[in-house]
Amino acid sequence: MTRISYHASHEQFSPGELLRLVQRAEQAGFAGAMSSDHFKPWSEQQGHSGFAWSWLGAAMQATALPFGVVNAPGQRYHPAIIAQAAATLAEMFPDRLWVALGTGQYVNEAITGERWPPKSERNARLAECVDVIRALWRGEVVTHRGRVVVEEARLWSLPARAPRIVGAALTPPTAAWVGSWADALITTWRPRAQLEEMIEAFRHGGGEGKPLLLKLQISYDVDDRTARRGAWEQWRSTVLPPAVLEDLRAVAQFDALGAFVDPDEVDQGVFISADPVRHADCLAEIAGLGFEEIVVHNVNRSQERFIDVFGERVLPHLAAHGERDR
Repeated sequence: MTRISYHASHEQFSPGELLRLVQRAEQAGFAGAMSSDHFKPWSEQQGHSGFAWSWLGAAMQATALPFGVVNAPGQRYHPAIIAQAAATLAEMFPDRLWVALGTGQYVNEAITGERWPPKSERNARLAECVDVIRALWRGEVVTHRGRVVVEEARLWSLPARAPRIVGAALTPPTAAWVGSWADALITTWRPRAQLEEMIEAFRHGGGEGKPLLLKLQISYDVDDRTARRGAWEQWRSTVLPPAVLEDLRAVAQFDALGAFVDPDEVDQGVFISADPVRHADCLAEIAGLGFEEIVVHNVNRSQERFIDVFGERVLPHLAAHGERDR
């Protein structure tokens, strides 16, 4: 059966509140959790951005859930530091962590003041980072001089099994490239034909037989109008093309561009409905495409209602649907 997980949005909630929400999600029946590792939110309306690695230690101690984290090594983080952070969590909480690695966005990574490279160079840098991280997880002493520099690094505390490295992709060309090195693919929700194109690209690029994960951005609330307004207020930047989002340098720029997004356009990146049955059907359709895990992100601020209703009406429906399909 496909695992349905809860997305813990550091951009929208304080770390303490987010900890309470992920505990509530576990109690409601969500089978996993995921968070992103960003330095800034995507909008002034969101208003938060806690440090994911500190929070993960607390959240994994406070729940029994498996967790994923999206990270961009190479500029804001040295890859050896990410290898050490993930290894420590994986040693304390065996088989409960996966790490999704991507090339990042200017708004988060360029706080170091270093030059922001073009996409092709960021891809090459990420490939080097993945090689360094995997070598460190194998217990090797690593010296590497390329787009990143590592000098005689070794991890002294290692888990029995290294975390899975998932490749994050938003376009078919990136998905194909990710297939050549990642253990799995994670992408975001879009119309079925586009999802199938992403899957096909990943498989042709070397991902045949590897797991598929999806982050599903939804907006559920008391009625469709409220759900749409909440999606527009909190997450309208999802409509902007990846090439634009990657190169913006300030939160204010996301808000300025988002002001041109019509509320009716938000459907392009967010599944909006106040009907739990529609959400259950959407999840079932995605699961039918072969996704091992679907991380549900309710992009508005009504988290308690979403968690409770999905726990009562959506997750049991999916479980029953999965049993029928066996």
